[in-house]
Amino acid sequence: MKKTSTRLADGRELLYYDRRDDAVRDALDPRPLDAVSTTSEIRHDVLLGDRVAIASHRQGRTYHPPADECPLCPSRDGRHSEIPAADYDVAVFENRFPSLAGGLGRCEVVCFTPDHDASFADLTAEQAGLVLEAWTDRTADLAEVPGVEQVFCFENRGAEIGVTLQHPHGQIYGYPFVTPRTGLMLRSAAEHRATTGRNLFDDVVARELDEAVRVVLAGAHWVAFVPYAAHWPYEVHLYPKRRVSDLRGLDEAARTEFPQVYLELLRRFDRIFGPGEPPTPYISAWHQAPFTADGRDDFALHLELFTVRRTSGKLKFLAGSESGMSVFINDVPPEAAAERLREVAS
Repeated sequence: MKKTSTRLADGRELLYYDRRDDAVRDALDPRPLDAVSTTSEIRHDVLLGDRVAIASHRQGRTYHPPADECPLCPSRDGRHSEIPAADYDVAVFENRFPSLAGGLGRCEVVCFTPDHDASFADLTAEQAGLVLEAWTDRTADLAEVPGVEQVFCFENRGAEIGVTLQHPHGQIYGYPFVTPRTGLMLRSAAEHRATTGRNLFDDVVARELDEAVRVVLAGAHWVAFVPYAAHWPYEVHLYPKRRVSDLRGLDEAARTEFPQVYLELLRRFDRIFGPGEPPTPYISAWHQAPFTADGRDDFALHLELFTVRRTSGKLKFLAGSESGMSVFINDVPPEAAAERLREVAS
């Protein structure tokens, strides 16, 4: 992998990740861009103890542009985008409309491929492996940024999720705090350690492998399963079999196997609801340990993949119980979801 760092016209950082060491990335951004102006602030909710990012400048972000005006495509035929090069493998740049900014974290966009009409599931194993290397490199770099406590790599896919740019891409957030969801997992892990003397994540993975009924697929180094108490109709958690705290800890064997396992999961998601159905909307989220929090060594890197579609043509809405009280009601038994995901294997 070759990494090249450059700057866009307004000063934001742009990084190219290339499979070839001889790639030259010297294209300049000729756009007359104004300096990025943000209004981000983080407010503390004293009742719930969590934090909310207030980012009113995001109201003006790019919204469903036509394909020939996509800001994530390469710059070609006289049209200039966020990526000045005429082609690229993987590109990462600072978000022009960040949720976190001004010393309060960092937001980046990850472009998986120059092909506007592709999806992550269309990537080759080599391309997916390069994306993994980019996620890992950004985790390592952001770990050194003062004030960044946790790195979150994720992909939103589909209009049903709220995606405003159709080009295959994801995002990376560098949070200046431990997120509430991670905090809950750290607390549960600490309680489990105190009670049993064992690691909670190890016990979860061991249980799923032992019971097998919720396992979707397993390789030599990764296992994917529907969790026992799945929140979403179709939800899969993907763990490396050797526990590590974040992406930097994966060994070469796990990195080599990851593309095959992950691409197969994504392709199965697109087949859940049968032939002729539109692509399945999903959120794919890497959960990594915070950098300095107590219990970091007990945390297990894993990816959570889920869809908001519960059956053909119907979405799972977060209504009163979910949105008002954070109590999920799942219409699909996890064992049935796992069975379906095994049925639609390639």
